[in-house]
Amino acid sequence: MARPFKLAVPDMISNSYFPAEAAVELGFFEAEGLDVALELIFPVDRAYAALRDGAVDFVGGSAHSALAAFPQFRGVKLICAQAQGMYWFLVMHADLQARRGDIAAVKGRSIGAAPWVDKGLRGLLGEAGIDLVRDGVTIAPVPGTAGAGINFGVTAARALEERKIDGFWANGMGAEVALRRGIGTIVLDVRRGDGPKVCFNYTAATIAATDALLARSPDQAAAAVRAIVKTQAALKIDVTRAGEVGKKLFPPSEAELITDLIRRDLPYYDATLSPTFVAGMSDFARAQGIADGELRYQEVVATQFSALWHS
Repeated sequence: MARPFKLAVPDMISNSYFPAEAAVELGFFEAEGLDVALELIFPVDRAYAALRDGAVDFVGGSAHSALAAFPQFRGVKLICAQAQGMYWFLVMHADLQARRGDIAAVKGRSIGAAPWVDKGLRGLLGEAGIDLVRDGVTIAPVPGTAGAGINFGVTAARALEERKIDGFWANGMGAEVALRRGIGTIVLDVRRGDGPKVCFNYTAATIAATDALLARSPDQAAAAVRAIVKTQAALKIDVTRAGEVGKKLFPPSEAELITDLIRRDLPYYDATLSPTFVAGMSDFARAQGIADGELRYQEVVATQFSALWHS
């Protein structure tokens, strides 16, 4: 009996990779003839290393982070987007009374961010004129997030509450937990217009597979794309189905929040991987020193699936 396809996500108690999780839990992969099992592998560079080494078949993570295991995207392709735009939030401790859009609030502060996720914040701050050394900004992993099985956003919110950090750069679930507990305020939400506009296309939540899998199992890869697209459509039709997934995967407190978070994300549910997105990610990757040259669209994206993104 063939083993199930393994789909790794770097954060499970989160809205960031929810289309991938929902495609498993709501049966959309199964409906496409795929047996897919979810696996939490944190941080995201370890998830892509597992993809490179053949331990998993797909990664549902941040697109730019594929470069951690596949220099210049050699040997890997993005097959579809889970949603559009860079999807992390900058949250500062409520006691600091930072205002929405006030990027200068990071000066002299310690900000928690996961490996490779932090590059999005570094790029954003640089684009906004913040010099980390000159302005005394520390960006580092959140205390307590070493090791496997970590759900970063909720752990970051806990660290903020304990004043181990002044702020964090993490997913919408972590931001919402901090906000509702009264311990944090949202300073930046790039997807919804905060910060330099160029940052929107720094990265996106995508599904990635190796060139080897695409050559060996093109029909199964196409089925995976169809499953994600159908999941996005189903949640747009009835967002309350997100609650079904939350009850299966999340602790009760976070399960109560997920439907509202997905409702906010629905406008960004589009599986398209556009040349504009890849160009933005390419500029960002070069500026961060994680790409040696331009990332060309045909080398990054499995364009053979483009007709399925809108099916």
